Amino acid sequence: MAPLRLLGPALSWRLAARPITSRQPQRGHRLTPSDDELYQKTTIQHLERESKDKMFIEGFTNRGFTISGNKVVGPCAVLPRAILQWNVGTHKDITAESLILFRLLEPRIEILVLGTGNKVERLDPAILKLMRQCGIAVEVQDTPNACATFNFLTSEQRMTAAGLIPPPHTADG
Repeated sequence: MAPLRLLGPALSWRLAARPITSRQPQRGHRLTPSDDELYQKTTIQHLERESKDKMFIEGFTNRGFTISGNKVVGPCAVLPRAILQWNVGTHKDITAESLILFRLLEPRIEILVLGTGNKVERLDPAILKLMRQCGIAVEVQDTPNACATFNFLTSEQRMTAAGLIPPPHTADG
């Protein structure tokens, strides 16, 4: 789709139109191959030390994201002061287990923004209900809008986290 560019302190965004390719890789950005994905557990890997600065998403491709100057390959969890790899392939892999990380954070986050790729995907209502019961509002959007929403909420000093899946179609990737 379109990379996001941080234009200044006012957090203005410019979206540039990019041609879309017809290839749609399923789980193409998974970082390690798995012989038996049916029994694969969700895992995370810490990508950087905790930062004193707020995280802002500066751009994305079909391979990953640029977050506060750091290149992140594949799906990721963006926390208020850290970036983690998030082991999901598509929106179908977003389960109560894959969201447990966001429920365990201290201090507790208010809003979880989920970017599901090129389009908004429907998640299991039971998962959304579980998150609401934990006191976390969930916003499900396509990845470009999820990036912008995360940046806006972060700039508003809200306790926000994001779970982002790179959109499969971008010209940069």
